[in-house]
Amino acid sequence: MINLQQDEVRRLTGPNLLWDKPGAIADLLLDDIDSHQVLTSLQRWSSRLLHDFGWAQQSSTYRSHALGINFAISAPMDQLYSACDLLELAWDCCAAECLQTPLPDWQGRLVELKAAAEEEQNPQLLALIQAAQKHQVSCLVDDDALSLGMGLSAQVWPIDSLPELTSLHWSQYQDIPRALVTGTNGKSTSVRLAAHIAKAAGICAGVTSTDSIRVGEDIIDHGDYSGPGGARMLLRDKRSEMAFLEVARGGILRRGLPLTNVDAALITNVASDHLGQYGINNVEELAATKFVVAKALDEQGILVLNGDNHLVVEQTQQSTKTICWFSTDERNPLIQQQLASGGRAVFVCNEQLVYHADGVFEEIARIADIAMTFNGAAMHNVENALGVVGLCKALKLPNRAISQGLHEFGSDAQDNPGRGNIYQVNGCQVIVDFAHNEHGMRAVVDMARQMPAKQYICMFGHGGDRSDQEIEALSNAVLGLNADMYIPVEVERYLRGRQVNEVPTMVKRFLMQKQVPQEAIQLAVSPLEGAKQALALASPGDVVLLFVLDQREAIHDWLSSLV
Repeated sequence: MINLQQDEVRRLTGPNLLWDKPGAIADLLLDDIDSHQVLTSLQRWSSRLLHDFGWAQQSSTYRSHALGINFAISAPMDQLYSACDLLELAWDCCAAECLQTPLPDWQGRLVELKAAAEEEQNPQLLALIQAAQKHQVSCLVDDDALSLGMGLSAQVWPIDSLPELTSLHWSQYQDIPRALVTGTNGKSTSVRLAAHIAKAAGICAGVTSTDSIRVGEDIIDHGDYSGPGGARMLLRDKRSEMAFLEVARGGILRRGLPLTNVDAALITNVASDHLGQYGINNVEELAATKFVVAKALDEQGILVLNGDNHLVVEQTQQSTKTICWFSTDERNPLIQQQLASGGRAVFVCNEQLVYHADGVFEEIARIADIAMTFNGAAMHNVENALGVVGLCKALKLPNRAISQGLHEFGSDAQDNPGRGNIYQVNGCQVIVDFAHNEHGMRAVVDMARQMPAKQYICMFGHGGDRSDQEIEALSNAVLGLNADMYIPVEVERYLRGRQVNEVPTMVKRFLMQKQVPQEAIQLAVSPLEGAKQALALASPGDVVLLFVLDQREAIHDWLSSLV
């Protein structure tokens, strides 16, 4: 049976996976129909409607994937909501044509859309954006405001009360050094560590992440600020002297990049996570999504990449950017190529982090002196440290500050909340980590296994939006701990369509299929209760690993009361 479904239509405000233009994008799901037939019809209708709407200079683009098509049209920056409505009309006409049903009254709807677009248009906004580009001044725009410059020089106006061009002194607006950080795992750790290094250099750095937005030591707000909104808020804050912006997959696909002309970008790694959303159905497509950050680099910008991650390496083959490779192995061929050509590289040599550029080798720090690596046991944090060194060198931060920051930045709830936090409780080592995908969970399990223990106890839970196969893969990653007790927990906040206790029961069944004795499995009703059960079972000398998707602050407060 033919199925044509419009999953979502939304605005694109920055460079994105399809192209660099603002406009609207539709996620279209197709089943039992020739995608070429649908695409041909949609292209024809979008072209006709753009012309009749008065946007003949605008264009369309698309990408096909296993389940359908992502289709986008470009539009003026001041009329993106109208662009969404126009794209929906084009789809309605296309779907009717493909299904051989009556066409909608597209001419009548076009008249209505033109009236709405006239109300939405803002010529003064477009004039300011164009003038800012001419004067090479950063201009950030959202529904409510426009700003020029960054940090101390930033000036913000309400979108309905914009200044006259003749009143502006363009030379007063300056940028601050800024970098984008993306990847499947390690993003939050990397931006926090980089900001700590900037602090050691006497710089007030701002950070956006999936946890919060922060300037210096001040938390502006808690929540997921890994999209364009958080970036704008941070860059407009007059205290910001440098910015490290976490850029998540969702933000890239929903809106595009938060800004262009950044000094550096870091891609920590790429691994399977959140597949099946926004037309990203395999890890290769996910890698392409992460590499969108390269579009934001200015001409002198540096792209810092993980040479140990094959998906990153494969995606780089088409890149023309200046690259700084990092690797835990100096024998990595990419590192050797950089050394031979005088290129940028960060690598491990004789238990040291070494940076190279233009034939000069600089010893940055001993792994044993980098607190978050636990003397090399946390190899994922060795990788994070390498990437951040490359990022900070691209931003011209001094070696002294980089070394100091690496030495001081700890795996505790103050420096890096929810990432490898360790508590000493009643003679036990308790590890709290937010890892929630297979790649991240395996890295934390590998770290825990290197800590001597009389017995290992592990608490973990999964979001209900994971498929059964994904839940089994995640649970299999935990089995690498070879724990003496497993505590699958309900994460009620993330049921997402599942029944209460469905996921923990499924996990218990899977563990038993993998020969884990039933008496070595205890279910818990929440992460906090699971943590309490784990500690009640623990004895001095044990290692307790808590994968905490929810109630992190409550668990931190409880553990802190026991220390």
